[in-house]
Amino acid sequence: MKHSKMWFGIFVGPILFAFLLVVVIPMILGIYFSFTDWNGINNNANWVGFSNYLEVFRGDEDFLNAFTFTAKFAAVSVVLINAIGFGLALFVTKVEKFSGLLRSVFFMPNLIGGLILGFVWQFIFIKAFGYIGKEMGWEFFQGWLSTTSTGFWGLAILMSWQMSGYMMVIYVAALQNIPESLIEASRIDGANALQRLRHITMPLVAPAFTVGLFLTLSNSFKLYDQNLSLTGGDPAHTTEMLAMNIYNTAFVFNNMGVAQAKAVIFLITVSVITLTQMYYSKKREVEM
Repeated sequence: MKHSKMWFGIFVGPILFAFLLVVVIPMILGIYFSFTDWNGINNNANWVGFSNYLEVFRGDEDFLNAFTFTAKFAAVSVVLINAIGFGLALFVTKVEKFSGLLRSVFFMPNLIGGLILGFVWQFIFIKAFGYIGKEMGWEFFQGWLSTTSTGFWGLAILMSWQMSGYMMVIYVAALQNIPESLIEASRIDGANALQRLRHITMPLVAPAFTVGLFLTLSNSFKLYDQNLSLTGGDPAHTTEMLAMNIYNTAFVFNNMGVAQAKAVIFLITVSVITLTQMYYSKKREVEM
């Protein structure tokens, strides 16, 4: 028993120490500073109670707009990413030739950094779309990222293109674990492809959907680098997401106390949403 505890401490101890140092302690300090007027420069931080939180909810329209924009973006992205990822998984598991190559190609965008992706898609939306729109006379293709709506869909397209391949890998693993005997039995019983998908595939892949929804939901809310490089929050902060709003409050306006209050609100919101999603998804798994 002593031997096992010693090895447990050797392997888990460094990881636990790093987790406390990098995650837990900064989180506790951040919660403390959310109740102060610290500007991030001076050493003195005066206790101001809940005034930072009241300021966020009462007078910070940019934060409330960023919150609404991020919530809409997360809802759209979750649906698009998981639908495309599941569709790609069904496709690559049915294709016998070049299946490995197709999986690599679909997964590859996830390996590219968010900043680089943002600049690449910025070029596509502004230059390529602009050229096509000018040549074809399509006004809708011209001036992409210059309005709130096109900026929104630009971010959604970028996020879906980047993460769909990653979700595909999760769904492929779940699809490959479905017993072939069930598929053969359903075919013998006369079930068509749609019926097999609805009554066999979907219920058995439900745990993968739980994981996929959790990952896409949390990543969509925390998006920053793609937002920075693609739109930068423009025009007039209307495409600014929560992470960028918090960053600007802290490091552009040097209002660290208010930024920490926003970060705490952000943490609570994402935690409640993701835990609620996990609860209902797990419950749905049992029902299926």
